[in-house]
Amino acid sequence: MVRPMQPVDQHRDALLASFDLGGRVAIVTGGSRGIGRAIAEGFAAVGASVVIASRKAEACEATATAINEAGGTAIAVPTHVGDPAQLADLVAATVEAFGGIDIVVNNAANPLAQPVGAMTAEGMAKSWEANVRGPVLLVQEALPHLRASHHASVINITTAGVYTNAGYVSLYVAAKSAMTAMTRSMATELAADGIRVNAIAPGTVGTDMVFNTPEEFQQAAVDSQLIKRMAEPTEMVPPALLLASDAGSFMTGHTVIVDGGMTVH
Repeated sequence: MVRPMQPVDQHRDALLASFDLGGRVAIVTGGSRGIGRAIAEGFAAVGASVVIASRKAEACEATATAINEAGGTAIAVPTHVGDPAQLADLVAATVEAFGGIDIVVNNAANPLAQPVGAMTAEGMAKSWEANVRGPVLLVQEALPHLRASHHASVINITTAGVYTNAGYVSLYVAAKSAMTAMTRSMATELAADGIRVNAIAPGTVGTDMVFNTPEEFQQAAVDSQLIKRMAEPTEMVPPALLLASDAGSFMTGHTVIVDGGMTVH
């Protein structure tokens, strides 16, 4: 039986409402700049209360202030994701301020690159702590509150590099590959709790992390894409909003690749 279509204005309103985050609380790590800040600002624009978590207190405060002055709701909780104690404090501060947690965006990362033959034990530990251990432990700290939410979503920001040969950046990409695997595993284990877990794998985005690499590396990354430019950080917001909102209610365990065509050929 074919259902009659709603009047267009009602249909439009229902579709737009599915992207609304009003009343929800989102933690965004690495939220003071780049992709993280863009996502935090985007989520606040559609109603979420946002917690800005990154290492530098001044940058966190500046981002939270900008969101609040624009009419959104945000607090700053300076956090080093490599420190488990600080992750517990982040969750506690979020719940104290807003009463719960609905969304966790694991965006903070350590982009340390050491080529094969020059990797150090210290470098490998730092990469693992920030890129894998921290995100996983943050989800675990937030788990009781995510289980209590009716709209729980975890979004892990990985990299399209996991689908390439990752030459010279294997330390970073290997850790992000682990998070790709953890995304699938967490989705499997937490589905019964109503918690969706997905990832976004960006291509070359115009962030400080990219601009701090040699120019020839930046150009090679752009050249590898079908769309011959860097993405703006704001171009990662719509995919994140899809995964965080009810618009993505039937999506879990997946990685959304937003890479300008880097990995299609």
